[in-house]
Amino acid sequence: MPILEIEHLQKAYGDTHILHDINISIEPGDFLVLVGPSGCGKSTLLNCIAGLEPITGGTIRIAGRDVTGVSPKDRDIAMVFQSYALYPTMSVARNITFGMQVRGVDKATQERKLAEVARQLQIEPLLNRKPGQLSGGQRQRVAMGRALVRDPALFLFDEPLSNLDAKLRVSMRTEIKKLHQDLNASIVYVTHDQIEAMTLATRIVVMKGGVIQQIGTPAEIYNKPANMFVADFMGSPAMNLIPARARAEGGQTRIEIDRPGDAPLVIVDPVARDLPTEIVLGVRPEDIHEATGNAHLPGTAQAASSDVLIEIVEPAGADTFAVTHLGGKPVTARLRAESAVQARQPFPLAFDLSKVSYFSPKDGQRLN
Repeated sequence: MPILEIEHLQKAYGDTHILHDINISIEPGDFLVLVGPSGCGKSTLLNCIAGLEPITGGTIRIAGRDVTGVSPKDRDIAMVFQSYALYPTMSVARNITFGMQVRGVDKATQERKLAEVARQLQIEPLLNRKPGQLSGGQRQRVAMGRALVRDPALFLFDEPLSNLDAKLRVSMRTEIKKLHQDLNASIVYVTHDQIEAMTLATRIVVMKGGVIQQIGTPAEIYNKPANMFVADFMGSPAMNLIPARARAEGGQTRIEIDRPGDAPLVIVDPVARDLPTEIVLGVRPEDIHEATGNAHLPGTAQAASSDVLIEIVEPAGADTFAVTHLGGKPVTARLRAESAVQARQPFPLAFDLSKVSYFSPKDGQRLN
């Protein structure tokens, strides 16, 4: 039985529609991440699941129970907020156990659960401190501890790491993933950070303008984006989206891409595809390789090579990013750090055709 089912959910403020026909179902133990740009409706959706926002239409079920009109305290959920929402005058221990005390949980159970989560989150030395004496990462651990002692059917996280610095975000991300693995908890997690989404999720919901663009595993979202918005949003650097022309040719597909001051770049896809004449070719930077010594590519028959003029070279430690112009757009290749690529010089690049995506320039939808 799904732990969370959302059917045809609508949310509007007067005539302003925020969420449009949202349908989601997740199984127990899933880590579902809602991701999208600011204003896409992901936090509103989380608040609807929590009962903090009434919905305009549709149904929400948690563990098979219809909670559409149920108050937040009776939904069997625990929420971790972006702002931590700790009581400043209470100790860490009291912040964690206060909710259990209000619900009438006996003292022995409170102490046992406090000891368990303090050990899990490594906050035992902090139990007698006040929130004002803690760092941001320590406060976030306390907020998570308060949720964990509830042992709810569903955990809800609302951008819990956005107030932390970059290094601490990475370590806290690891802790949250480990907690999920250790507890097999069911989690719905909101973030605008697509790296966070890819790292944590078992399933991802990509949203734009209150509409779900795609639901899938991180691998599905990354490798087979449903449209150009998902392709561009998920990935850093983003997928290259290159205007091109396609035509069938002898059981293959010939792709032509304009380039400045030179003949069009021709890529021959060995697969015969039913594509319109005008297309957008999508290729991840890591799927554009140095053509020299190209034997390591998966399926070398599917690697199309050509010399292109490199405009910018960006060394980045383990990688080197090379930028050229194709189809009137900047195109980034992620090359090996030791690559001999140079700016303002031609360089042989190979496109891994087993990884490319084709999109319609009219509606942005995936064609393959």
